[in-house]
Amino acid sequence: MGGAQSLRLPHGKGPHQVGCTDVMVGPNRKGLFFRLFYPCLPQEGAEQPLWIPRREYCDGLADYINLKWCTRLLGVTFGSYRVPVSWNGPFKACGSRYPLIIFSHGLGAFRTVYSAVCAEMASRGFLVMALEHRVQEGRKEFRFRNPQVHQRANECVRGLRLVQDISSGKAVTNVLHKGFDLSALKESVDLTKVAVMGHSFGGATAILALSKEDHFRCAVALDAWMFPLKNDLYHKVTKPVLFINTEKFQTAESVAKMKRLSSRNRQTRIITILGSVHLSQTDFTFLAGNLLNRLFQTRGTLDPYAGLDITNRAALAFLQKHLRLEEDFDQWNNLLEGIGDSVIPEAPFCISSL
Repeated sequence: MGGAQSLRLPHGKGPHQVGCTDVMVGPNRKGLFFRLFYPCLPQEGAEQPLWIPRREYCDGLADYINLKWCTRLLGVTFGSYRVPVSWNGPFKACGSRYPLIIFSHGLGAFRTVYSAVCAEMASRGFLVMALEHRVQEGRKEFRFRNPQVHQRANECVRGLRLVQDISSGKAVTNVLHKGFDLSALKESVDLTKVAVMGHSFGGATAILALSKEDHFRCAVALDAWMFPLKNDLYHKVTKPVLFINTEKFQTAESVAKMKRLSSRNRQTRIITILGSVHLSQTDFTFLAGNLLNRLFQTRGTLDPYAGLDITNRAALAFLQKHLRLEEDFDQWNNLLEGIGDSVIPEAPFCISSL
């Protein structure tokens, strides 16, 4: 567990430097708010953005876990961490177009919580739109969660529409700041190579979005919470999904739903990372110290950096195959069959309860 104690977010391992910017478009309910990760040009002394953008996010996390007392603890613990990317760094135009990933976060999370995954994808030559979904109050009952997952899936589709507009040259105003010129993305996005990705509730969102939008070629679902999805959806999702599960979260009922989808498409894959927990696929696994790890189980027995490598490499191999990329990500194809250290095919040996 030595790597876990360094308490830092990893740098992307791909050939590209990574930049990011925040974008808000539209002031009403049809607007969007997201962090964009992208390949950028090297920049001396580049500013790195804070991982927690504002103190209010600590308030929100404390509310979500019903522990108002720990707002200050969260602020002290996470307030100074920075994401190892170039804030508003100059976009790297490469003469070809970058594939696109729309990323959907889990309940109680926000656009920066998956920075390690998003930065890795950008370092490998993807544009990544990490959405911050509009908050919608609700309880665990299906009748609350199903409309919420539809709202989020629709935001993923709107995110794609926005990138289509920007890529075509349409002027789009970022109401937050002018630090990054969105027109730099004109004719730089390969809109034939678009995937949707998400964690937990975001995993369910990604699957639903895949059924709503033809331009989404495939989905990567990280430890998907399948509960909010209606049973009739499973007849509508015909494109491939990669389920990357952790060892300590899924139920037999949830895995059965995943298998229903795999029966619809032979390219759908289900794998499990041993020694991992639900938060292993978030940045919390790198940044939470021993106290918060004991309180919220942010790490399993597997080193977090090793777990991230499995998640990213499996996702990249899957994306190469189904977006038809000309990269070397197929070197990790064995992971898609559950072959490798700390990975198995399908469900964990012992499925826990939610």
